[in-house]
Amino acid sequence: MSTYQALWVTETPQFQQSVVERSMDDLPEGEVLIRVRYSSLNYKDALSATGNRGVTRTFPHTPGIDAAGVVEHSSVAELAAGDEVIVTGYDLGMNTYGGMAQYIRVPAAWVIKRPAGLSLRESMILGTAGLTAALCVDKLLRAGLTAEAGSVLVTGATGGVGSIAIVLLKHLGFHVTAVTGKAEQAEFLRQLGAQVVIGREELTAGTDKALLKPQWAGVVDTVGGDILFNAVKSLQYGGSAACCGLTAGIDFKASVLPFILRGVNLLGVDSVELPLVNKASMWDKLSLQWKLDLESLVKEISLKDVPNAIATMLASQQTGRTLVRID
Repeated sequence: MSTYQALWVTETPQFQQSVVERSMDDLPEGEVLIRVRYSSLNYKDALSATGNRGVTRTFPHTPGIDAAGVVEHSSVAELAAGDEVIVTGYDLGMNTYGGMAQYIRVPAAWVIKRPAGLSLRESMILGTAGLTAALCVDKLLRAGLTAEAGSVLVTGATGGVGSIAIVLLKHLGFHVTAVTGKAEQAEFLRQLGAQVVIGREELTAGTDKALLKPQWAGVVDTVGGDILFNAVKSLQYGGSAACCGLTAGIDFKASVLPFILRGVNLLGVDSVELPLVNKASMWDKLSLQWKLDLESLVKEISLKDVPNAIATMLASQQTGRTLVRID
């Protein structure tokens, strides 16, 4: 039996930083043991760490839907000891022990070898948030979005997905309008690349109307609810909205009018159960032509600092990305 550090949480909203005993012996066929070097903090981690059964049903629990590290032992030929790897999504940190631990044991089918153009640290600055942002932008481009068409709206702009989407869209030459409920973060968003910053209240007015003035060539929506509803109603003719979040609600009170009068598209984006080959392709793109400098939006913490960071996230006070260093 081996011992190692992990964030160990109970079903009650109580954090316990503990040394836990877990066996690393007798690795099952098809699984890989990884020494984690970095994880990153996501909203799902915050929910699972506070006893939310909509995220995880198994307690005690170790959160962390992202992990990057080095293979220690492998039962498959495709991965060998010493390989640097990335794991995001699937059931990691949900109903299996997550990446906020010194070691994880996961199916090899969840594991991607680190692209040569990214370090382990860079991959976790991106994490699921960066992967999701890239998938949203990729879907918009495939639907015909061009920089010449007009401004792209990004909702939930100070969060992980929103902030990285702004940087990526700016990198690709787009004019970006950022939406936030944190007026004090307007300058932060402009520094990331948003040319215009508007308040959340501007995107929640007019929910009783079937159509709104066409404004946006495209939308990266991370919040859902009435904000997504109004964003879709404000798309230009033929525009598209990529939807990936639900912090403002799961209901979508849509009218068919934007779809049949303006020919707009609502594009769903999932980064959790996405086939591994598609994930690997997007990670390759993020390591090459879409490689970004994200140091301005990352805060690095250690494992013991995670409970305070989760409290900050749940209080809607976090901006950008929180990188967790696993010592």
